[in-house]
Amino acid sequence: MSESKLRITEIFYSLQGETCAVGLPTVFVRLTGCPLRCLYCDTAYAFSGGDWMGFPTIFSQIKNYKTSYITVTGGEPLAQPECLPLLKQLCDDGYHVSLETSGAMPLEDVDIRVRKIMDIKTPDSAEVERNRWQNLRCINDKDQIKFVICSEQDYLWSKQQLESKALDSMCEVLFSPSHEQLNPAQLADWILRDQLPVRFQMQLHKVLWGDQPGK
Repeated sequence: MSESKLRITEIFYSLQGETCAVGLPTVFVRLTGCPLRCLYCDTAYAFSGGDWMGFPTIFSQIKNYKTSYITVTGGEPLAQPECLPLLKQLCDDGYHVSLETSGAMPLEDVDIRVRKIMDIKTPDSAEVERNRWQNLRCINDKDQIKFVICSEQDYLWSKQQLESKALDSMCEVLFSPSHEQLNPAQLADWILRDQLPVRFQMQLHKVLWGDQPGK
């Protein structure tokens, strides 16, 4: 049997900047490639390139760091089929595993032990038509749904999706301002004005380190 391999852009150690694990020291495994081209994307460097790595190499690098928290991200990690066995193996090894996904790829086969952080693409992302709404059937209460919001139009659209699909009854919902496109205080004011059942979040890593790759 041939060794399982993935094309990897980077494996790095940092503080988790988003989600319910914000602030926790975490190893990030960033897979290469993405079928989407969101206008606010801050990881375009992961669209191509990278290095092929076998699972032993990946796990060897992960074990350099003293944390049980692992985030598999991209790009779009699920664009590589071998991402699924990687997630399973990480869970089998006792790690707390989260998956950051665009919501455009099927989630049915993701290991149930993985915390899924699923984007819902807004109109201003230019990829709203890529939302795979049937993925909502795969969301459970430990997962999180995230909206990256670029404008008031995006906010109103996101609010409509939240309410019409009762998203907050499925899991925690995150509203995040698009970095340098929407004033964070403005989004916070809208959320409070409309008394939305969502978690406001900013990207902690951007506050600490700006746009440095690998942070």
